[in-house]
Amino acid sequence: MNLVRAELERLSGRRFVQLMVVLLALAFAVTAATTLAGSHKPTARELDSARAQAAEQRQSMEVAFQQCLQRRGGALPTEDDGLYLPADCSEFDPALREQLPVAADFLPGVFSFAQQARPLLYFLIAFLVLFGFLVGASYIGADLNSGGVVNLLLWRPRRLTVLGAKLGTLLGTVLVLSVLASVAYLATFWVIGQTAGLPGRLSNDFWSELGAVHGRGLVLVLLAAALGFSIATLGRHTSAALGALAAYVVLWELGARLVLEIVDASHSDLLMLSSHIGAWLNGDARFYDAQLCRGSSGGYCDAFYTLTWLPALLVLLGLTGGLTAAAFAVFRRRDLI
Repeated sequence: MNLVRAELERLSGRRFVQLMVVLLALAFAVTAATTLAGSHKPTARELDSARAQAAEQRQSMEVAFQQCLQRRGGALPTEDDGLYLPADCSEFDPALREQLPVAADFLPGVFSFAQQARPLLYFLIAFLVLFGFLVGASYIGADLNSGGVVNLLLWRPRRLTVLGAKLGTLLGTVLVLSVLASVAYLATFWVIGQTAGLPGRLSNDFWSELGAVHGRGLVLVLLAAALGFSIATLGRHTSAALGALAAYVVLWELGARLVLEIVDASHSDLLMLSSHIGAWLNGDARFYDAQLCRGSSGGYCDAFYTLTWLPALLVLLGLTGGLTAAAFAVFRRRDLI
């Protein structure tokens, strides 16, 4: 217990951690202030006009769906009249749309919490992921480089216990900070929607989906923190984690992706961590692959494939777990002086 308390004091006392917390609060304040300044409470006239436009749009979608069914059934001519006729009319079916047109779609300059909460949460998660990675890397990297770990081992001469306490303290602190930040963040924008915009349709499905994204985002933040911690432990310096991140993004996510597109490799998106991150965060992700339709004998061909959240999570856990295990194994036998 004394070891954990000591690590909490060391972590909270680091200037870099304090700077990152200030930047987090600053980004939060700027986003909230910008949203508040660009929104207003809609008048009754604006609401009536927006509702009418939304109803008209939904009616147009229903008419297009019925016309497609009639043309497919032979009730209407199917000659080339300039209208798009899909192989399956289900893509016109309003009942299958994730979201139908609502009044908020036709209210420019009005913030809608129901529509913007998810994109805003994605923005916060991205910042927290970067926060977790940088704090995790600097926390252990600075101690290894300055000799702080050696001094700590003189007091508690158990390497794995010390490193485990550092990692556990890091993950616990990042988790608590992420939960508090996200709750305050969403609550602030909910208030903005109530007072200077529209709350939107806040159904049980909306809150459950938003909660699922939030939970998956917290897992991603913890994985990023553990990843930064492990790479910095292996490299004995914060810059090792930063260099590894930069090298991966430039050489693989950008360079290798371009090469794979040139050679037209099949399912190349599955080789990118960003694809697995997106699939985990959203529940699934769809990717286009022209090779799926090569050799097909005409007709409709779906050139998309789906990556679900479970394989994506297994990849992220495998990478993070492997690097963490390697960091503990190397730390156990390495000469720290």
